[in-house]
Amino acid sequence: MLRKTRAKTKRPSRLLLGFKLIHQIEEIVHRGYFIVGARLVGVKLTSWMDVTVPASLVGKSCSTIRVTVGIGYRGCPRMPLRIEDFEPHLVLRGAHMMTVAPVFWPRTFSLPTPEDRLFQVDLESRLLAHCHWQPGERSDAPVIVIVHGLEGSSNSDYSRGIAEAAFRRGYNAIRMNQRTCGGTESLAPTLYNSGMSSDYRAVCEELANDDGFKQIFFVGYSMGGNLVLKMAAEYGDSFPQSLRGICAVCPAVDLAACAYALERWENQVYQHHFVASLMDRYRRKAISMPKRYVQNKLPPVRTVRQFDDVITAPIFGYRDAHEYYEAASAKRILAQLRVPTLLITAKDDPFVPYSSILAAGAEKNPAIHLVAPDHGGHCAFISNKTGPARFWAEQLVVNFCDSVRM
Repeated sequence: MLRKTRAKTKRPSRLLLGFKLIHQIEEIVHRGYFIVGARLVGVKLTSWMDVTVPASLVGKSCSTIRVTVGIGYRGCPRMPLRIEDFEPHLVLRGAHMMTVAPVFWPRTFSLPTPEDRLFQVDLESRLLAHCHWQPGERSDAPVIVIVHGLEGSSNSDYSRGIAEAAFRRGYNAIRMNQRTCGGTESLAPTLYNSGMSSDYRAVCEELANDDGFKQIFFVGYSMGGNLVLKMAAEYGDSFPQSLRGICAVCPAVDLAACAYALERWENQVYQHHFVASLMDRYRRKAISMPKRYVQNKLPPVRTVRQFDDVITAPIFGYRDAHEYYEAASAKRILAQLRVPTLLITAKDDPFVPYSSILAAGAEKNPAIHLVAPDHGGHCAFISNKTGPARFWAEQLVVNFCDSVRM
C-alpha cells in the first residue's frame, strides 16, 4: 500500500525524490491504478488511497499536492477525480452566513421537462420522483438518484443543481421526494425518518432489475446522505454490481450528535425552522388520518429531539429518540461500506459536527473518499468562482461519478 513520505531530519535531494516518485508511478501503473495529473491508466475503481508528491517535482507553488489513486482492474477508460480546493465566497466565510446563503441565492435551471414516476417501496407506500431522461435508450446512460435532506424536496436547489450538472454530462437524473415530501402526503400512510434506507434499496433494485440500468449512483444531502450511506453499508460486500457509487454531502451519520448541536443557542434559527416545518407536516398527516395520528394530546415540541421523542420514535416502534437515533444512524455500520463513496463535509458545519464524521470512521474506510474543507457551512459550499463552479460540491459530486463510471 502506498504511504505518505515522512519528513526526515536531512532533506533528501531532488534527484532522490525524483527516483522515489518514478518508482511509485511505475508501481501504480503496474498494479492497474490511475493518478490525477499523471498518464491515465484504465481501471475499475474499488477503493481509494493517497500519496503525497513533492511540489518541486511538479512545478506547483504549494509544498505538496494530493494524488488520488483508484485501485482496480485494467481495461475501463475513465476520467480522473480532480479535486480543487474549496475557496469560499468572500462574504460567506462565516459558517452561518454560508449555511443560510443558498436560501436567498438566485438560481435558474435549464433542465428538460421531467417525467413523473412512482416507485413502490412497500405494500402501502410510493415515492414520487421527477426524472430527466437522456434521449435514446435510457439504460445506455448512467443514472444518478438525488435524495434530499430534512424538510427538503425534489425541488430543493441542490437537487436541481446536481441534476442539471449530471444531465449535461450524459446522465439520467432522478430527483426523489421522501415520503410525504413535495406534496406527496397521500402516497404513503407514514411520515419519513432518517433510517428508512430500505426505500432507496427498493429504488436501486427497481432501476437495476426492471429498467436494466448498469450504472446507478446515489447522492444524498444531510439526512439524505445518512440514508444513502446506510443503504450502501447494509449491502456490505454483496452490493449490486450496478451500484457504482455513493455521494454524501454533510451527511448526518450520527443523529444524536446533530440533535445536540441543534440545541446550541447559536443554532436556534435552524431548530425553529425544522420544528415548525416538521410539526406542520405532522398536523397535515393527522388531519388526513385522524385514527392513526393523534393531534390534540401531544406535549409541547420545541426541539427536533423532542419531535423525535414524542412523534417519530413511537410511530416507528422505537422506545424513545435515543433508541431511534442509534438504530437509524449510519455511523454504526459505516465500516461495512464497500461501494466507492465520496463524502463531502465542512469542518465548520453548524449542526453536523465534523467530529461525528471522524468518530464514525469515515477516514478509515478505504472505500470512502473524505473531502472536508475548513469552510462550507451545511450543504452550501458557495465558492468565489462564477458559473457552474460557484456551487463547488455539486460539481465535485458529478466529477466523482465520472471518475468511477464505466
